[in-house]
Amino acid sequence: MKSPESLKKILIAVEDSPYSDQAVKYGFGVARKFNAEVVLVHVNEIAVSTPYIADPFLNETQLGVSELPELMHIQEDASKNLFNRIEQEYGEGITLYTFNKVGRPKDEILATADECNADLIILGTHGRTGFDHFISGSVAESVLRRAKCPVLIIPNPAP
Repeated sequence: MKSPESLKKILIAVEDSPYSDQAVKYGFGVARKFNAEVVLVHVNEIAVSTPYIADPFLNETQLGVSELPELMHIQEDASKNLFNRIEQEYGEGITLYTFNKVGRPKDEILATADECNADLIILGTHGRTGFDHFISGSVAESVLRRAKCPVLIIPNPAP
């Protein structure tokens, strides 16, 4: 593992949420302190067509296979807008790379960290506990357990 003084590339996992905004703000601060490059990764989960997506009692219709390409296109556009917003707000003077991935967030974050030789991974956490944590799992916890470099988890902002 590299020493903290040799931080050259910081991967920040982003999504469009206050949890992610906290991680971005902190991550760019660390990057400025160490004169490091920033790699942003946003992961869109794969849309699945199943009858269980829709609730007939709420008059919802099932997402069909024909709508999946359009949904993926919408997600890609949202990722680009997120990257642009972050770059405009925090990116001045920082070398910045972006990755828009599709898959399971914990797997894609780790793969991107390996791909770009990240020295540090920074991500926010929703702070779920109990049953919510059991059901949804924790991307932050999974990344922390499997990462090959240090991981900095920025906690849920105070309400």
